[in-house]
Amino acid sequence: MCADLAIGCHLSTSGGFIAMGETALSIGATTFAFFTRNPRGGNAKPIDPADAAGLREIMASNGFGKLVAHAPYTLNLCSAKPDVVEFARRSMKDDLARMEFLPGNLYNFHPGSHVGQGVDEGIRLIVEGLDEILDPSQSTTVLLETMSGKGSEVGSTFEELSRILEGVHDDSHLGVCLDTCHVWDGGYDIRADLDGVLDEFDRIIGLERLCALHLNDSKNVCGSHKDRHEKIGAGELGTDAFAAVVSNPRLRHLPMILETPNELAGYAAEISLLRRYAGGVM
Repeated sequence: MCADLAIGCHLSTSGGFIAMGETALSIGATTFAFFTRNPRGGNAKPIDPADAAGLREIMASNGFGKLVAHAPYTLNLCSAKPDVVEFARRSMKDDLARMEFLPGNLYNFHPGSHVGQGVDEGIRLIVEGLDEILDPSQSTTVLLETMSGKGSEVGSTFEELSRILEGVHDDSHLGVCLDTCHVWDGGYDIRADLDGVLDEFDRIIGLERLCALHLNDSKNVCGSHKDRHEKIGAGELGTDAFAAVVSNPRLRHLPMILETPNELAGYAAEISLLRRYAGGVM
């Protein structure tokens, strides 16, 4: 069994930070993800500094990897509606200020959907938004998530992500979160050629930018551009693909977040399974 993986899942914030840390430990997790506010948008509840400090103590005492906070799905930095763009910028800026209660962790977001404006305009708006949002003094790394290419999503190709990263004035607090379902649905065959895909990522973006993984099987064939997650081993990627991911020396040091259709018991089983795969036990 491999205990050194930083692996976990999304947890509810309803009980606070300490409760999330304790829940993570109860399912064998050494990292986790959480939504910074309601995943459908809205205001964030106030942070209790003592609660945040308690989580930091749990993490330090139990060898946690970096946490991967997640922006709400509704935030769209490249909407065609100026009020939607402004709301996304304001919410993300507030999220990053709040993340300083848990310094040095990660904040993941979906780059956005250009809704008919075109990829070039979408990228321009995302870059403009990030230039406004990012603070040189922040300790949080902001992650662009790889997308499946559904609808008018921006960020389904490594080239599009690279253009965003290269366009931001100060990119020192930017990285990428690779979602296994999304890249597969986006046309990158990580089942047959994981190392080839990583080589391509390195050539276009640079593996030093890869800061986290979302581990999800897919209900769809490679290149479907549909984004429908499945439990580990129950989809088109299959168990061998995930054994390769968690044991890959270029990936195994990264925090890994499960977003499979599961409850806590299912996540605990997947975490145990992936630790065994990482240790070479199938």
